[in-house]
Amino acid sequence: MDLKAGEWVEVRSREAILSTLDERGCFENLPFMPEMLQYCGKRFRVSKRADKTCENILGWSIRRMEKSVHLEGLRCDGEGHGGCQAGCLIFWKEVWLKRVEGNVVSSETLLAGSSLFQGSREGCSVASILVATSRTDPEGQRIYSCQATDLIKYTSYMAEWDPRQYVRDLRSGNLSTGLGKDSIAHRSLEQVLGVMEIVRTLTISLFNRVQQRRLHWKPQYPFVEGSAEKTPAGVLDLRPGELVEVRSKEEIMATLDKQNRNRGLLFDGEMLRYCGHIYRVFRRVHRIIDEKTGKMLDMKYPCIILEGVACRSDYHRLCPRAIYHYWRENWLKRAVAVAEPPTAKEIAETCEKC
Repeated sequence: MDLKAGEWVEVRSREAILSTLDERGCFENLPFMPEMLQYCGKRFRVSKRADKTCENILGWSIRRMEKSVHLEGLRCDGEGHGGCQAGCLIFWKEVWLKRVEGNVVSSETLLAGSSLFQGSREGCSVASILVATSRTDPEGQRIYSCQATDLIKYTSYMAEWDPRQYVRDLRSGNLSTGLGKDSIAHRSLEQVLGVMEIVRTLTISLFNRVQQRRLHWKPQYPFVEGSAEKTPAGVLDLRPGELVEVRSKEEIMATLDKQNRNRGLLFDGEMLRYCGHIYRVFRRVHRIIDEKTGKMLDMKYPCIILEGVACRSDYHRLCPRAIYHYWRENWLKRAVAVAEPPTAKEIAETCEKC
């Protein structure tokens, strides 16, 4: 389908999707998870093409994906995986979607999609999808399986300096600002801005590579350098809906060890952009699935997810996966009372007085 960012799609029916899956509930090794069933028959906008994605199972890298997209706002709620609270952005194969044009699903899309279902394997059911979410190891511990834990199975190696990944970023609309109009001049400007973003990313990557290989200097841009021998544990008992301010870089650095971690939780350079800004608490995270082992991790010190704060991958080769950032409570502080914005009536009355 070659979907682009910004296009509208409809998730196919449960029956149509089941007909594409093998006995493990997968299509081309990508699991269709039970958390995705609730979206069947509904329409969403493509947020980004998932032509590549980051992985931290074998050691951090970017891997190649094909015929996949992310849909706006659709994250895993963890209901089918032991209540995992990671909130990962879901991968959708194009075969599971229909293109929507003018708020109508085109007949060409329906006909093209129907051929994909002919001759597909039979036997996959909702029950099969549910069973595939976990197993018990010889020690009696539950091991979970999801799109995050199986990422190596449905992606392939991609060289770090493969230029085609950035061509795909431009063609897919992933780098579009969405601020321009549908005119030749505005589309040309968007392309130029996209190229500038790619040049910026490549320049930072090259700088960090030189620092590592030639100067044997470990810190990378943007520089995060913790030095604490023992990291403090701050407890604010924050709740969803509360307003917080992210502490300054200097305050956060004082809480990190030499691996830039606080109580095992990494503070990534991508998080620096949020220092000094105010956000609303979205969720307290108590348990997540370890992508490397599939085991559920129960956190001794819960961390915080902030509304709308996810990795933008400015320093990670423009990966579109948008993983939530996890925050220790001592990286945050309760925000001072923020005044509500004036209503339209109050603004009009003020203007009349002037």
